Amino acid sequence: MPLIPPEALPHFENQIYLPMLLIILERDRLAFEKGPFKLKRPYLAMIAEAEKLVQKDLKESRLYMRRHSMKVIKGDHDDMFTEYVFIHGGYEDHRRYLNVRLRNRSEELLGVYLAMGDRAI
Repeated sequence: MPLIPPEALPHFENQIYLPMLLIILERDRLAFEKGPFKLKRPYLAMIAEAEKLVQKDLKESRLYMRRHSMKVIKGDHDDMFTEYVFIHGGYEDHRRYLNVRLRNRSEELLGVYLAMGDRAI
C-alpha cells in the first residue's frame, strides 16, 4: 500500500509548482511593465488573471493539506535534482525531481493557466 494516497499527490505537487508559477508570473508582469510594449494592458490583464487562478488553486491545496495533516519540505538540491519531503500521516516520503522536469512541468502549467485566464477575460 502506498504511503501517500493517489488523491493527495496532486496537492503535494501543487505546493511545489504553483509557488514557482507565481514567481514566474510576477517576473513576467514586471518585464511587461518595464518593457517597450505599446499596448501593455492586454498582457498585464492576462497575467493578472492567471495569477488569480494560480492563487486560488494554491489556496485550495493548502486547505486540503492542512485538513489532512500533510506537509511539503524542500530538501537538498544540486544541478540535476531537487529533493522534496512529503509528510502524510506520520510518514515521510522523499522524492527527487529532475530540475529539467520541474522546469518543463512549470512551463506546461504556465500555458494552462494563461489559457484559462484568457477565457475568463
